[in-house]
Amino acid sequence: MIGTIIRNRELEINVFRSRALFAGLVILIAFSAVAARLVYLQVIKRDHYHTLAEANRISLLPVVPNRGLILDRHNEVLAANYSAYTLEVMPSRVKNLDAMLEELNAIVEIQPRDKRRFKRLLEESKNFESLPIRNRLTEEEVARFAVNRYRFPGFEIRPRLFRNYPQGDVASHALGYIGRINDADLKRIEDADLSSNYRGTDHIGKLGIEGSYENELHGNTGTEQMEIDAGGRAMRSLATTAPVAGNNLTLTLDIKLQKVAEQLFGEGRGSIVAIEPATGEILALVSKPGFDPNLFVDGIDPQNWDLLNTSADRPLLNRALRGAYPPGSTLKPFLALSALESGKRTTQQSISDPGVFRLPGVAHYWNDDKPGGHGVVDMHKSIVISCDTYYYQLASETDIDDTAKFLRSLGFGTKTGIDIDGELEGILPSKQWKSNRFAKATSEARKWYVGDSISAGIGQGYNSFTPLQLAHATATIANDGVAMRPRLVRQITDAATGKIKSTAEADVNKATPLALKTENVAFIKAAMAAVTKDGTGARAFANAGYTSAGKTGTAQVYGVKRGEKYVAGRVTEKLRDHAWYIAYAPADKPTIALAVMVENGGFGGAAAAPIARAILDFYLLGKKPDITKIKPPENESDSRD
Repeated sequence: MIGTIIRNRELEINVFRSRALFAGLVILIAFSAVAARLVYLQVIKRDHYHTLAEANRISLLPVVPNRGLILDRHNEVLAANYSAYTLEVMPSRVKNLDAMLEELNAIVEIQPRDKRRFKRLLEESKNFESLPIRNRLTEEEVARFAVNRYRFPGFEIRPRLFRNYPQGDVASHALGYIGRINDADLKRIEDADLSSNYRGTDHIGKLGIEGSYENELHGNTGTEQMEIDAGGRAMRSLATTAPVAGNNLTLTLDIKLQKVAEQLFGEGRGSIVAIEPATGEILALVSKPGFDPNLFVDGIDPQNWDLLNTSADRPLLNRALRGAYPPGSTLKPFLALSALESGKRTTQQSISDPGVFRLPGVAHYWNDDKPGGHGVVDMHKSIVISCDTYYYQLASETDIDDTAKFLRSLGFGTKTGIDIDGELEGILPSKQWKSNRFAKATSEARKWYVGDSISAGIGQGYNSFTPLQLAHATATIANDGVAMRPRLVRQITDAATGKIKSTAEADVNKATPLALKTENVAFIKAAMAAVTKDGTGARAFANAGYTSAGKTGTAQVYGVKRGEKYVAGRVTEKLRDHAWYIAYAPADKPTIALAVMVENGGFGGAAAAPIARAILDFYLLGKKPDITKIKPPENESDSRD
């Protein structure tokens, strides 16, 4: 009998139910996990993934703002913008860049200098989205590229704004220039947390007004939402946040006066600073030779850079702010005022000038500029005829630290606070200064001697000041002892609102009344006025249609041996004396004060004073100068005042 298998149906059902329940539970957990993930992705992380999806579809492009204009005090344009087409490339989208450039050259001419500039930008500007290959394309070149664009993926024609300086090299040191952003600029931008505002910007202000007022001129970058396809090509614009243009600057400069002042130098070297005494507004700031700031807009080519950077005339040096020179006899009015204020001298005291100054018990002696001397000389005459012996004796009896303290109050040896960067302090010698300067030398070399004071007493020795400092001090005397901070920007016009902000109202031009006796200032001013009538400036200011005050100065560069006579024509041009003239006019109510410095120009009365006369003639009378009559006769500079 075959065995019968007895099935336990109840057990089988229970097993089946357990398995079904387990399988259902697994399925439920799986679907729950899927549902939870969907909720997480579509609800909790919706905004995040929506943003990522939109980023794949939408590209945010920067819209670079218009740079602010720079105008002179009469609203003549000194720096402006214009739009032109630029051929640009995104290097990351081009496989063989060199080969593509060669092929492109058959359609749009790319010169070797364009390739050199592009290669330099490729190395320095890796953070930029696109780099220019050719700027300022013609309409014909744009059309040729448009037809062949499909052959050059990664290349685009874009409209760009370019800076333009319509006055060329006029006022170049005051204006500065814009140039491509380099690593140092990037660091400053990042440190100031301005990276987002410079996205898409290739240029930044360098030097002068362009550099110092970059924050005002740059503006605020806008954005454009652009829909793109899978290949990264723009399809359509979705939305735009308009950029805000940079603010416009109105300068204190009178560009017509600036042009005249620069023309007066011809091919020579030097500086002129003209200031309105009552306000501190700079009417002209000249440094010759200058440079054309337009050269830097696209990135200066190596040839021009080499010419500027290696020239013996140093055209990139801002002589007005960074050229430090011995002031020569232009320092005498300020030294005389110091003596009056300290009580070291009275206006009536006189000396006898034999033409030489000696210290008791000292073999060394100091010659006056006039052999045989000037006879009896009081303080008034000492300024008018520029008597060295008077100031030799005064300096020998005066503590150099007292002199330094007084001159510093007039702005010598310290920054004037002009509203552009780069100003030098110059050198105002004192006992402590010499000790610090020769700290590694012997104690005898660090010591201050009477002979040091005597040299400093005629504006020589260690004295070294900028033309701006001389002009500022002269303007302070012209303004009856009230010092005004020099400034180049007169007002700022808000591009968005049109509101005008005066720099004087912004409290950047506070008056600083010096503690000077009125009668002492008046005496010095009268003596300086006599310089143009009876003194060393009389020849240059003969028959002027106005009254002026001034002082000549001749700063020694090369020292002749004792007993020899200095003759300019026998000395190499670079070793000839610097010529100075400081002035203000009209003498009774000054509207302009200036300092003129002609490098290696010779005698101040012959080289610098005629330039000052021509400037004052133009500014006060509207008389255009005859440039041919300004240059002094050859070898006229045979003496030192």
